[in-house]
Order: sequence, then structure tokens, then C-alpha cells
Amino acid sequence: MSKDIFDLPAPPINSIVGHLVELGQDPLAFLTSCRDYGDIVPLRLGLTPTCLLTNPEYIEEVLKNRESFIKSPGFRVLKTLLGEGLLTAEGESWLWQRRLAQPVFHQKRINNYGDIMVKYTDRMLQTWQDGEVHDIHADMMRLTLAIVMKCIFNTDVDAGEAKVVANALDVTMHWFESKRKQNFLSWEWFPRPENIRYRQAVAAMDEAIYQLIRDRRNSNEKSNDLLSMLMEARDEETQQQMDDKLLRDEVATLMLAGHETTANALSWTWMLIAQHPEVQEKLSAELKAVLQGKLATIADLPRLTYTQQVIKESMRLYPPVALIGREAAEDTTIGEYEISKGTVIMISQWVMHRHPKYFDRAEEFLPERWTEEFEKQLTKGVYIPFGDGPRICIGKGFAMMEAALLLATIAQRFQIEIEPGFPIVPQPSITLRPEYGIKVQVKGIGD
Repeated sequence: MSKDIFDLPAPPINSIVGHLVELGQDPLAFLTSCRDYGDIVPLRLGLTPTCLLTNPEYIEEVLKNRESFIKSPGFRVLKTLLGEGLLTAEGESWLWQRRLAQPVFHQKRINNYGDIMVKYTDRMLQTWQDGEVHDIHADMMRLTLAIVMKCIFNTDVDAGEAKVVANALDVTMHWFESKRKQNFLSWEWFPRPENIRYRQAVAAMDEAIYQLIRDRRNSNEKSNDLLSMLMEARDEETQQQMDDKLLRDEVATLMLAGHETTANALSWTWMLIAQHPEVQEKLSAELKAVLQGKLATIADLPRLTYTQQVIKESMRLYPPVALIGREAAEDTTIGEYEISKGTVIMISQWVMHRHPKYFDRAEEFLPERWTEEFEKQLTKGVYIPFGDGPRICIGKGFAMMEAALLLATIAQRFQIEIEPGFPIVPQPSITLRPEYGIKVQVKGIGD
């Protein structure tokens, strides 16, 4: 017989709105403290029945069952930015899009973008001077945006259009964070200043994207960029293709997911490397031995083992997305527990990636742990920086390749030192950003 999750142990409720206050004040600390209560932790967020999963089997169950568990209401707020793109679509619409887009993200196709990633990084490094102070997060955001725009549109999008897109994404992050702090209780259409700014930023971004789509449709040039491949993608059975609205939604999704998450992953990686000189030393030694002073290429990646271990470990401690939510679309079960329709299921990468049950010295930065043997024996549902199940991130291969190539290119030429006393505060919004950036000094490495 199924059990009721709300009979299970839970954190004490100190407010008429349940656990909303604790979750709003410090979500990462609160969710981590919930881990001690069991495999499923019942929570009350206002009137919404909610639970946090800390059992990897239950996490896999939810992520694999895309029909019973759909994206959560908090995430669906993003539809005003992303429309019906792959991140937000559900049901048959999502399945059709995924089938159409999957070949576009085949690893062999994505490998073609490796040279762009390195070229743009090298171009950025030409402007760096030894001893300069940088906000490394801002640098990574600009760089990954330039790369994703080139990979999508095959053009150095002029400063105006790139600026419009960057601004829209930035306004969205701040807007989403303000909504999270209000626990999504304020209406998006209400004419508050942040809502007006958000709508204006999205409208300006739409104009820029639609113009780029029109330019491509009117051009006779053959291109190997992501926009062209999405335009040419055709359903094998119906021969149907994406219309301009869906192309816009997919492009907006690619720009958000394709630059924001990689920039965050790299920013946290630089912070961790700067805090661990022994890692910086070992990374430099590998880059010297493998690259011997030349620029990194796709062909070098299999030998850049430690470089990739550093990225995996960084994404363990600071996952680009710290929390994902699902909503029960019907009355169902998780394990032996009843889940009523409308219940919100929370899964936290931050909580699972730092779980001492699955990671020795879980709070320590130890890239060496990522051996093939360790990865093989790691329980499924524990390490999920890209999600899992049928909705695992379609751009996983692109992101991992980009992170490794950018890290190798930069770390070969510069060391990063954090400015003393600078406050680095993780901000769990749609993604896990450093709230005030990360101020560093860049030190050139001599030949």
C-alpha cells in the first residue's frame, strides 16, 4: 500500500507560509539542511504541496518519466522569454522538437565549432595585460555569448545586436531572481518597474533575433551554423519544418542555455583553481606537456585528462544549475509514496553533488577523484549537472567541449588570483551565478 509523503519527517514550520521564508532567505543552506530528514522531505511552500528528493533512485524515476512529471510552475515563468523552446515545451510538442534538433547536436557536427571557441578566446586574451584586475565572470559571459552567437548565426553579430541579447539575458536573470525572492507570488503583467524592464528587454531581443532569421532566409549563402541546421531540419514522416516563431524560441533557448551555464561553470572553476594552487600547478603542467605552447584543438581533448577532471569537479561543487523542479501532472507515485497531482518535486544538484554518502570529503575540491572507475561506480541520479532522462541537456557535448577548450586556452597563458577580501556569493536563480561577480587579477605566464 502506498504511503503519504506528508507523514514523513520534515523541517519545522515557523511561518503561516510554511517553508517559504527559509527557502527565500538562503535556498542552498536550507535545502542542504533538509537532507538530514530522509529520502523524500515534505515541504510546504505557501499553499503548494512540495517535496525535496534526496534518494538518487527517486530522482531518476522522476527525471525519466517526462509525462507524469512536467516542468514546475516556477520554471514555466520562463516561457515569456523562451516560448515553446526545448527547455520549456512539454508532451508531443517537446518530443517532435527534440527529434528534429537531435541530429543538429550530434558530436561530430558540434566538433566543427571547436576552432571558433579557441579563436574567440585567443582574441580575448590579446586584450589582457599582466596584472590587470578583471571581473572574470563578466569576461566569461561576454566570451561565451560571442561564441554562441557565432555558432548560431555564423556572424560576428555587431555590438548593437549582441548588446541587446546580453542585456535581455541579464535582465531576465535579475527578474527571475526577484520573482524567486517573492516566491513567484507577484504577477508578471503587473506594471512594476522590474516587470516593465523585463518585457522591454524581451521585446528588444525578439526584434534582434527575428531580424537575424529574416536575413538568413533572404540570403542565398550556404552556412554550417546552428540556425541553418535548425532551419533545414525536417520531420522524416511529415516533412514538417520549424516556423519562424519556433526558430526564435529555439534560438533564445540556445543563447540562454548555451552561454549562461558555460560562463557560470568557468567562473566557478577559476575561483576554485585560484583557491587551490596545487590544482593550478598540476593543470599548468598538463597543458605544457600536451599543448607545448600551441593553441588547443579538439584533437587534444582526449589527452587533457586533468583539465576535464577539473571541470567535472567544479561542476560538482558549483553546478551551473543548482535546483530543478517538476510538477506531478497526474496522481502518481515515487517509490512507495503517493504523489498527488499538482505536487511540486524539487531536485537539487547542489545538495546531491555535495552528499557525503556518495562523495568522500564531499566539500573539498579534488579533481583527481574523477577517474573512469569512479564514474562507472557512481550511483545514477547523484551527479546530474546536465539533468538526466529523456530531457537531459541536448547541448551537453557542446558545453563540455567549450569548457575544456576555453579553460585550456586561458590557463596556458594566464594565472588567476582572487582580489583579497572580495565577497563571492552564489546566487541560485535559473542558474547558479556569483551575485557580485568574481574580481581577480590576471597574471601572465612567461614562456
